[in-house]
Amino acid sequence: MTRDLPVPPPRPLTRGPTGLTIAAMGLRVTLVAAARSSSLLAERFDDDRPLDEAGWYEVQQAAPALLPLGAAELRYCAPTPRSRATGTALGYAPLAQPALRDCDMGRWRGLTLAEVAALEPAAVDAWLADARSAPHGGEPLLAFISRIGNWLDTRPADDATVVAVAEPSVVRAALVYALRAAPATYWSVDVRPLSTVTLVGRPGAWHLHLEAPALR
Repeated sequence: MTRDLPVPPPRPLTRGPTGLTIAAMGLRVTLVAAARSSSLLAERFDDDRPLDEAGWYEVQQAAPALLPLGAAELRYCAPTPRSRATGTALGYAPLAQPALRDCDMGRWRGLTLAEVAALEPAAVDAWLADARSAPHGGEPLLAFISRIGNWLDTRPADDATVVAVAEPSVVRAALVYALRAAPATYWSVDVRPLSTVTLVGRPGAWHLHLEAPALR
């Protein structure tokens, strides 16, 4: 299946210590999924509700692991209430980025998937099957992924560390773009509240970075 997202230039390569050819290091962007504003079953499209009690509790529990990310040189968040609140509670003092907003879901905004499927089953099937479709009258999935990818690619070109708190859907879109995966891969990525993912590279040349545990 051919991917319909813009094709970035080839990754800059260097010779690793094992002799393998790997992508050269550059920017380090850690994405933090915002804490929840509802149970997973009650998640609503393009949700703008603040953190609920469980969300606040989970932020407190996750804080010891996430606070060190506040040392990043650049700290951002999506403009949603729960993304702002999560970043503020973690001490990041983040700058809101309009480009990191959730996908525009048109007339489905504020509804759950179950509610929409009951009202417009054929439209939901079309939306899930075609990344170019927007039966809700909002933003196609392909355009959403490209918008998040453009945000990644317009970060400062110099080596730097970045942390950004955003909706789980934004984190999913960033992963699909960075890995140059087919848009349908978006539906196979599960991003839990307060989970993190780190992308390393340069504009147009990203790879997924998985941390190893510290050895004692």
